[in-house]
Amino acid sequence: MVTTPAAWQESWDRQQEAYLPDREQRIAAMLDAAAAVTGRRPPRLLDLAGGTGTITLRALARFPDAEVTLVDQDPVLLAIAGASLVGRATIVTANLDTPEWASTLPHDHFDAVLTATALHWLPPDRLTVLYGEVRDLLRPGGVFVNADHMPDDGLPTLTKRMAADADARRQARYAAGAVMPWRAWWDHVAANPTMAPLAERRKRIYPDGHAAEWTPPASWHLSALRDAGYSETGLIWRGGTDAAVAGVR
Repeated sequence: MVTTPAAWQESWDRQQEAYLPDREQRIAAMLDAAAAVTGRRPPRLLDLAGGTGTITLRALARFPDAEVTLVDQDPVLLAIAGASLVGRATIVTANLDTPEWASTLPHDHFDAVLTATALHWLPPDRLTVLYGEVRDLLRPGGVFVNADHMPDDGLPTLTKRMAADADARRQARYAAGAVMPWRAWWDHVAANPTMAPLAERRKRIYPDGHAAEWTPPASWHLSALRDAGYSETGLIWRGGTDAAVAGVR
């Protein structure tokens, strides 16, 4: 890379934080859940659809001896993750749209599977099946946490107003140049001589972009987790129109 891995990580974090001002709080809540099921021993964690390694980096800061596997298929984000995490985590390239993804992992069971702001790209039928596949990867008592856009269906009017207010704040930051919008970030990647070939590979994987974003309420996710066979399900965090649901095997 022409710039450093740390600089690419920082640019990704700043771009994401425009959408998710409480990003660090949700990740901290996820790591709290992982700590609760592992106790004092080093955890074995799976960072699902882990992108640049945001969760993995914070997990290793909190649990230096953790055994972490990151899985994703985006070549741009995986390049940043690989450069940032060299020697510190196992990185796997796999497509979550197909059930074969689990066979690419280095372990059969994990203490915790964590994912944030990623699975909303999957259609509902695939996400429902994926929840069961993740359950099978957990050791007994292990936990799965998904933090994403999950409005509260009991507050439809308030949710719309909160979402509109958040969008207005984000647009103001874009207008002031405080942060880079999503599309501008990807344009910046494509213009970088080192990253441009990876951006072209990404276009071949997502020729029409991601599938339409699908954001059902948290109640849908909890129902899907129960149907997938998790013994306990519930919310461990909420921030505005986002939430983190957890399922315990």
